[in-house]
Amino acid sequence: MRNLKQKANVLSSNNWRFYFQEKIITLFFLGFSAGLPFPLVYSTLTGWLEEADIERSTISTFAWLGFAYSFKFLWSPLVDSLKIPVLSNWLGRRRAWLLVSQLGIACSLFLLSGIDPGYALKMFTFVAIAVALLSATQDIALDAYRIEIAEIEMQGLLAAAYQYGYRVAIAVGTAGAFLIAEYGSWSISYKAMSLCMLVGIGTTLYCNEPEDKRYDRKLIQGKREQFKQWILLAVVNPFTDFFKRYGSQAIILLLFISFFRVSDYVLGILASPFYLDIGFSKTQIAGVAKFYGLWVSLIGTAFGATAILKFGVSKCIVVATILIASTNLFFALMAYTGPYMSLLTITISADNFTMGFAGTVFIAYLSSLTNLSFTATQYALFTSVSTFLGKFAAGFSGNIQESIGWVGFFLYAALMGVPAIILSLFVAKKIQTVEAHQKR
Repeated sequence: MRNLKQKANVLSSNNWRFYFQEKIITLFFLGFSAGLPFPLVYSTLTGWLEEADIERSTISTFAWLGFAYSFKFLWSPLVDSLKIPVLSNWLGRRRAWLLVSQLGIACSLFLLSGIDPGYALKMFTFVAIAVALLSATQDIALDAYRIEIAEIEMQGLLAAAYQYGYRVAIAVGTAGAFLIAEYGSWSISYKAMSLCMLVGIGTTLYCNEPEDKRYDRKLIQGKREQFKQWILLAVVNPFTDFFKRYGSQAIILLLFISFFRVSDYVLGILASPFYLDIGFSKTQIAGVAKFYGLWVSLIGTAFGATAILKFGVSKCIVVATILIASTNLFFALMAYTGPYMSLLTITISADNFTMGFAGTVFIAYLSSLTNLSFTATQYALFTSVSTFLGKFAAGFSGNIQESIGWVGFFLYAALMGVPAIILSLFVAKKIQTVEAHQKR
């Protein structure tokens, strides 16, 4: 595990231009491109389905669109090693995959905008799946790009820049989409969202391709290399490398990664239906739950980056798991009291601060686990593991909510975060051991 506190004094420089260098700005805009599709096939999409009178138990199954992110490790070796004809020679391996996935997302969102889920739910689902698959592919290329573009001491700042862009996109994909739907329609809203992908497309065309540091580059890129050799270098080695480096503790690390955001996913799929069901309007949801929440999440992101530098990942990772589980209790209180704007503001403040803080800490932690020789494949493995269990459990959220009501559901969501808290204590001890060894 690489030491994220190494050379922290460089980052505390009084030269503010350091924080506005091209790499950081690039990650901000690429983070926007990564964050935009997620709510459009998750929380915003479920709001559309709620208004289309789709059953809540059916709505929650759309959480399984997230399996595209959970299984992206299956095609991450392709993104990690194969070239796209023409484009890879022009843009480079990472940027070529970024551009293709971004163009695909934009086209798929535009197509989705023309489908009425109330009358063509199957077609609506198929196109939504396409958006999720393309979004996961963009994530594979972008995560590798982020890790390869700078040294480890920069990863905390790059993670924060990525999170800032991601959170702005979440606000656009939720608050922006809800407001457009309120005064126009969901169809117009999703057309507008497809145009927002131009931000990512333009950034990809402008930015620089990172240096390829992989030792196996020549072996993999040769067109006539034997298939077995490719399988060994691009598929097998990235996975065996992780288990060789962490040994028996690799299982505990993977379990922790798997449970880290379960509580968040279980709740998140029904957040928009919950707001609408208890009486908030789309304008109120956009203004407080989405737009105001953006600024709170950005503050949380900044706290996350700062806390990593000051206290280290080990302490931050424990705090993050506690916050994720406990903030669900605010939703339970709101379900009990009803749609008061003051309580909504408090709930959104706690929830979005936690998302920003925990997101930055988790990205930095996962980045520290990767080997630069297998960046895309290993990071895809980690993020796949981090989404599978949560998305699977979220698919049953509607059934559970219908059985025990909103208050019981949010208490259930909070309890789902307890395993992550327990595992974080073991992970923190491992991080502290590695950091102490690196200081010697």
